[in-house]
Amino acid sequence: MESVLSLIGRNEELFESDISNHERDLSDIVGASTFLVIGGAGSIGQAVTKEIFKRNPKKLHVVDISENNMVELVRDIRSSLGYIDGDFKTFALDIGSIEYDAFIKQDGQYDYVLNLSAIKHVRSEEDPYTLMRMINVNVLNTDKTILQSIQNGTKKYFCVSTDKAANPVNMMGASKRIMEMFLMRRSKDISISTARFANVAFSDGSLLHGFNQRIQKRQPIVAPQDIKRYFVIPKESGELCLMSCIFGKNRDIFFPKLSEKFHLISFAQIAVKYLKQLGYEPYLCESEEEARRLSETLPDQGKWPCLFTDSDTTGEKDFEEFFTDKETLDMESFQSLGVIKNDPIYNEADLEFFERTIAELKQNQGWTKDQIVQLFFRMIPDFDHKETGKYLDGKM
Repeated sequence: MESVLSLIGRNEELFESDISNHERDLSDIVGASTFLVIGGAGSIGQAVTKEIFKRNPKKLHVVDISENNMVELVRDIRSSLGYIDGDFKTFALDIGSIEYDAFIKQDGQYDYVLNLSAIKHVRSEEDPYTLMRMINVNVLNTDKTILQSIQNGTKKYFCVSTDKAANPVNMMGASKRIMEMFLMRRSKDISISTARFANVAFSDGSLLHGFNQRIQKRQPIVAPQDIKRYFVIPKESGELCLMSCIFGKNRDIFFPKLSEKFHLISFAQIAVKYLKQLGYEPYLCESEEEARRLSETLPDQGKWPCLFTDSDTTGEKDFEEFFTDKETLDMESFQSLGVIKNDPIYNEADLEFFERTIAELKQNQGWTKDQIVQLFFRMIPDFDHKETGKYLDGKM
């Protein structure tokens, strides 16, 4: 953990004081409650699951579409935390499936439902088919699982938003902003809280996780040099989600406060730190071809080929923000956590139009990316979508 913290330019955890100050209440509430974690085998889902598990819940069920990641989650928990007195089970299910609905119908009794499932990559907006799956996962399945939670008398529903939902510029961020609109509608019938937070360092599929893969496969390290991001470590992501789930009031959105110990850092800077931590000296290349060629010889000399370039791909946001100037903030309740306070403001006609339009596109079994983009503009009139014609899949 210390090594990951140092890579992102920090030497202490963000939420230590808040967790310590609220640990007794956290442990008492978790220990007396039952939980369902959806998308629990992803990086954030695993972190949340472990934060719940170590506080000995009465019941903890975990659902995820990835059978392999679920196996690793169980092995990790057994090897680090052991066992609990309560009922701990995992289920390899797709939450959009009939099998998941049957699972919920059979049990479905949970005090807290936490939804960590998401299509999160900016690269997913390249084609219209993956884009439709993003809508299914980020918006429609979220709404479906909230309705199931309402029917089953769940006390609290939590799901993850993203910093990219604040003034979104890409389709992923916009899908999460639309998800937040659906949350506002359902908040009349169930208490809902959520969280916006930074990039999770070395999470599955992230660029930093890709650094690990490139080293293992003896391939060049590639990173944008002009993009800076805020990072949290996986444990912090789990803590943030649990704090919002347990202590968030209806419609609250939790986010990390900016401070002297939480600052922007570029991917290229992290790449340099990462390589030096492994004992390699970064060697800056001029092209993909040079980087691929030198990866065959440089590592044996204690150097690693790197290609650092400026970003020009669709959907990259120039800077990160956790809230907008139109949102009401509570910056006093926690030391390291801010809270966005929301009224249940939404446009029912827009939500119905969104649902109806998506259903019609699916019924036709054919749609274009432009149709979906125009629908998003209808939902978010000030959506600042940036289409450059270039995508991450077209780069090394």
